[in-house]
Amino acid sequence: MKRTFPLVLIAFLCTTLSSCELVEGIFKAGVWSGIIVVVIVVAVIIWILSKVFGGKG
Repeated sequence: MKRTFPLVLIAFLCTTLSSCELVEGIFKAGVWSGIIVVVIVVAVIIWILSKVFGGKG
């Protein structure tokens, strides 16, 4: 259960957020806040993937 939760969360977010809505929201908020959000999202995805596939280390 502990390992599948991040995958279920990612799958849920992918199905509920369409890319057009995401891009529209980013441009409404402004370019710099959009860049910050994208960097944070990419960092969280990398962190989740490292936890899932990183092993015991």
